[in-house]
Amino acid sequence: MAKTVEEIAEAMFKMVKDATGMKKLKPTDLIKAMKELYGDDVDKKLCKEAIKQLVNSGTCVYTYFGGSFIELPHREGAAND
Repeated sequence: MAKTVEEIAEAMFKMVKDATGMKKLKPTDLIKAMKELYGDDVDKKLCKEAIKQLVNSGTCVYTYFGGSFIELPHREGAAND
């Protein structure tokens, strides 16, 4: 059964959240993981749409440090009060 963009985005968000503080994930890491997890139910285009949805909604952000990564948005120290 083909997965929806929302289902893929949710799975990607969980991966990014679980990896926070341990490893930075590249978009290709997420795409490969979704293909392994769901097999032929997903393709690269669907995964890219899910990433786009996560970034556009502000749930995740692109960061750049020698390569592009997808991470949770960073909170400034004053925002934690």
